[in-house]
Order: sequence, then structure tokens, then C-alpha cells
Amino acid sequence: MSTPVEIAPARGKLGVLLVGLGAVSTTTIAGVLAIRKGLAKPIGSLTQMGTIRLGKRTEGRSPKISDVVPLAGLDDLVFGGWDIFEDDCYTAAKTAGVLEPALLDELRPELEKIKPMSAVFDQRYVKRLDGPNVKKGRDKKDLADQLTADIRKFTADNKLDRVVMLWCGSTEIFATENPAHATIESFERALEQSDPSIPSSMVYAYAAIREGIPYANAAPNLTADVPALVALAAKTGSPLCGKDLKTGQTLIKTIIAPGLKARLLGVAGWYSTNILGNRDGEVLDDPESFKTKEESKKSVLDYILQPQLYPDLYGDLCHVVRINYYPPRGDNKEGWDNIDLVGWLGYPMQLKINFLCRDSILAAPIVLDVALFLDLAKRAGMHGIQEWLSFYFKSPVHAPGLYPEHDLFIQLMKLKNTLRYLKGEELITHLGREYYD
Repeated sequence: MSTPVEIAPARGKLGVLLVGLGAVSTTTIAGVLAIRKGLAKPIGSLTQMGTIRLGKRTEGRSPKISDVVPLAGLDDLVFGGWDIFEDDCYTAAKTAGVLEPALLDELRPELEKIKPMSAVFDQRYVKRLDGPNVKKGRDKKDLADQLTADIRKFTADNKLDRVVMLWCGSTEIFATENPAHATIESFERALEQSDPSIPSSMVYAYAAIREGIPYANAAPNLTADVPALVALAAKTGSPLCGKDLKTGQTLIKTIIAPGLKARLLGVAGWYSTNILGNRDGEVLDDPESFKTKEESKKSVLDYILQPQLYPDLYGDLCHVVRINYYPPRGDNKEGWDNIDLVGWLGYPMQLKINFLCRDSILAAPIVLDVALFLDLAKRAGMHGIQEWLSFYFKSPVHAPGLYPEHDLFIQLMKLKNTLRYLKGEELITHLGREYYD
């Protein structure tokens, strides 16, 4: 066993600031309130229900994660956020249509108290949305300063001890790194010049990281994963993770693909289509926003299947991803996958998956876990990219020169081994020879 990492206790209140109080955020907030009241269980949340094996299998030690590392309690969470619409969280949750009205009515007094702060928003980056609750400023640096003022006021008003921020807003148009993103100095110049290469999400990320606040990106946007903001996080001690929550169809891919590869079954084609009717589907109906999402979803198979190592099995894989906006479905997404397999002697097979899921129901426990684990990372003195949280994301942020790990089961091993490391427990390799020597 190694020496445990010194972790500051989770005393006091933790503020969870969410950018975008739409379906994902309101489902998360209402869910936490319902769980606090004993009205529901935190299904899908590692921090609330997950266990972790410590030591050898023969020791029988598998406590809950929350009993091993000091996590903020649900009663200590205070929610706030920004949105381009003025609706309070009760009204926004009713509009999203994810949770049953009867449950929302039980939570109504608390939800109505959570009202959005005015948002930093520019329709150039999310073309299918527009709203009245938007900040005005001289330039993007001024807008960032206004966000900083919001964060400090929210912290003071609620007597918070710590804060985390998560971007739960819409998918922005596709963007790539450019010289404005290279250094802190070039980034701040770009803010002052309102450079179009700095989208709204980067303004939020900059404001959070400058304050040393942990930041997560739940969308596929280019945001905190640029050299300037990673360098700033190293300077201010802000933990970072993202991007694009692993829900729905991509969750299924990261479960199925590792199994196919483990058995060395070939994949000739993987056709994925989605039907989605919520605000996310409306935004992704714009080709430029869809391009951002497509890049996030399509990269998964390349990294899991490693065609460069297995060209006979995956070298000619035809991978197609489609998202179709279909309003009648609302938040109830349908993901349909057709997988053309190749088996022994080249004989073809097929696998078909029809996943009728609830996108925000899958996303909410991730938002909760990421918020609590980022707070843990901050209290443990961990800053910059937190690759151990890749388990939750479609496009995990990673160090330059590395390829991202997409295999869900390897990601979970990394996450749990990080928790063991923090507590000075033996890392588990699953070698198992010690039971037979």
C-alpha cells in the first residue's frame, strides 16, 4: 500500500453551476431534490450507489465509493446556472417534458426558487436557438468578467464553500484550434477583440478556470480542451474534464465494441441512426452543430477497434452516424444500430440493436457524478485534465500525444484505481496469480 493523498474534507456547501437550464440540467436538479426527499433512488450514479473492491478478492472488502472517499453529500448541494430563457427550473422542467408532472409538483417550491442568470450567448454558434435572457458587453472579456461577478455573487449569497461548473448547454458549431487558443496571452487578446474563434462555451470555461473552479464540458464543443485553458488550469489549480456525456447510442457502442474486439470478430459496417425530438435534436438539425456531434460520436469506434493494429478485421469499416430531429419523441430518443460482422473464415453475421432510451435520464446521474468527482479532485490537489473521468464522456479530453481511451471497462478500471490511489489502497490489476502461487 502507498501513502494516501491528503484530501481536504467536504465541509460546507458545494455550489453546482450549470450552463443551460434545459432538459439535462432540470432533470439533474429535480432528481437530486427527489432523492433528498426519499421520493426516488439515484439509479445510474456511481457516487451514490457504486461500490469499489479494496484488496484481494478473499478479503471481501467492497464498500460503497461514498464510504471510501470524502464526497459532498446531496444535502450540501446548491444549484444555480444561466440560460437564454427566463423560465425558473420548475417551468423549464415542465417544458422539457422529461419528468412526470406529479413528481415536479411535489418539488415545485424548491424548483421555482432556482432562476437562471442571464447568459452569454451568440446565435452564430447555435443557430437554431435564440432567447431574451442574454448579457450585453463591450467585448467577450467584459462578458467573462460579468460571469465572474455572477459566480462570486452566487457563492456569497448562498454561503458556499466550493463551486463547480458544468457546461450543459447546446452543441455549438464545429470548430478547430487556431493561434488564438495557443497561449493564455493570445486567448485573452482574442477575448478583448471579440475574436469569433472564442465561442460562448469558452467564455464560461475561461471565467471558471480563472477562478480556479473545476470545469466540465458535457457537450462536444471545442471548449476547455485548448492549450491556453489547459495552461490556465495548471496555474489556477482548476480540474478539467469532458467532453460530450456518454449517453444513449454511444454508451451502447462502448459496451458492445470492446466485446467484439475482445473476441476478434470483424466489423465490416456500423450504421447508427437516432430519432430525437427535444431541444438538443432541434439544435443538431443544423448541419454545423451536427458536424460537432458527428465527430464526437464517430471517433469512438476508431479508438476502440484500433484498425491500424487489426487491418483485416476493421481496416475497411464503414461507419455512418445519423441524427434525425423528430419532435413527437421529445426527450425519448431512439437509437438504432445495424452492425455487419465478419466471423470465422469470413462468414457474415449481423447484430441489430434498438435502444429506446431517455436521454436526460441517462445524462442526469453523470452530471451529478462529474460534479462530485471534480470537487473531490480539487480537494485532493489534482488540477488540469482528469483523464480518470473519461468513463463519462464520448470524447474524453486527454494529454497531447496520447490517444483517448474509449473502452468503457478500461475507463471504469482507471476511475476506480484512481480512487484506490487517493486512499493509498493497492491498485488492482486483475492478474490474480497470488491466489495460485
